[in-house]
Amino acid sequence: MIKRTYGYDTTESHVHLNNVYGVNNYKPLPVVIKKGKGVWVWDIEGNKYLDFLSAYSCQNLGYCHPKVVKAVVEQAKLCGNVSRAFLHDEQGLFMKELANFCGKDAVLPMNTGAEAVETAIKAARKWGLKTKGITEPEIIVFANNFHGRTTTIVGFSTEEHYREGFGPFTPGFKIVPFGDLSALLCAVTKNTVAVLLEPIQGEAGIIIPPNGFLKQIRGVCSTHAILMMADEIQTGLGRTGKLFACDHEGVVPDLYIIGKALGGGLIPVSAVVGNRNILDVFDPGSHGSTFGGYSLACAAGRAALSVIVEEDLCEKSAEVGEYFMTKLREINSPFVKEIRGKGLMIGVELNTKARPFCEALMKEGLLCKETHDMVIRFAPPLVITKKQIDWAVKRIKKVLEVKLF
Repeated sequence: MIKRTYGYDTTESHVHLNNVYGVNNYKPLPVVIKKGKGVWVWDIEGNKYLDFLSAYSCQNLGYCHPKVVKAVVEQAKLCGNVSRAFLHDEQGLFMKELANFCGKDAVLPMNTGAEAVETAIKAARKWGLKTKGITEPEIIVFANNFHGRTTTIVGFSTEEHYREGFGPFTPGFKIVPFGDLSALLCAVTKNTVAVLLEPIQGEAGIIIPPNGFLKQIRGVCSTHAILMMADEIQTGLGRTGKLFACDHEGVVPDLYIIGKALGGGLIPVSAVVGNRNILDVFDPGSHGSTFGGYSLACAAGRAALSVIVEEDLCEKSAEVGEYFMTKLREINSPFVKEIRGKGLMIGVELNTKARPFCEALMKEGLLCKETHDMVIRFAPPLVITKKQIDWAVKRIKKVLEVKLF
């Protein structure tokens, strides 16, 4: 039996452990979380914080939602994973419920968001070959995109730091400015098989496209018989005040790419969801994953989907998000350049580095994170209340109006 090692009960001791044994690919705030419940987390020293990051939107339902915990525990007692070599009784139910959720008829489950994006890329390329005879397929993507960290995906990133030292990269991608219809039209050729986009760019700093741009993309894809693939990994499942961010413009993509909150904050679960005429390009042996759609993941996913419906989380996100945005705009700060967002996916762009403000908010009991240096990202769990928003705004106002560092 492995015994727990005691003696590491301070923040400093765990920061030291991470510095000594961890790889330096993250720059976390110096807080060591021990437990979470709802919108609150506690560190190893017993300090309480309001989480305004939600594990990059994985915790849409709040930490340790009882329905998801119960589903995962019950399934773990029965069977954790039999792999896709066999069927299991949660698998078909999960795929049926997720397909119905999305208004589609086929689901290909994976684990992480990046895996789902890779799956969508493979699907688009093979669809282009089988339906249009395209042997050199091209996929159009947008500047400042973030779709994951695999070598293929970072190859079409415009963030040099994500790419540096990892080449050579996979060809077949064209990058155009986000929100520029003319550039998109110019990029379409006879070899184009798909357009891949985030309806709202998260890692780029909560960049919202011009009104109507998603409809324009849908029109281009329909006119040229190419696939619209919406990466709703971060924006989906209620985060922006709608089930999907595409819903704000009444747009239905050909493929939904989903992850993060789909696992209820407990289990990595992702999926590509579309119709059979696209996803049936895969046949046995052409694509797979040992853990993709495994028993525990499907149980978590089913529970998460039911919570989103039962607790009206899309509606709550829209209502509380609008309330939060209004409160933020009442703050008179010399450091704030712009406040933008939808639902509970909000970015506060500063005219200076955001990291010190995030560190100051941590000391005030509120956890958030900077993105692209100059933007504070606020994305609390969708179960947050207006009273809790007021608690947070009081601290945000203190930090933004008076430089405390």
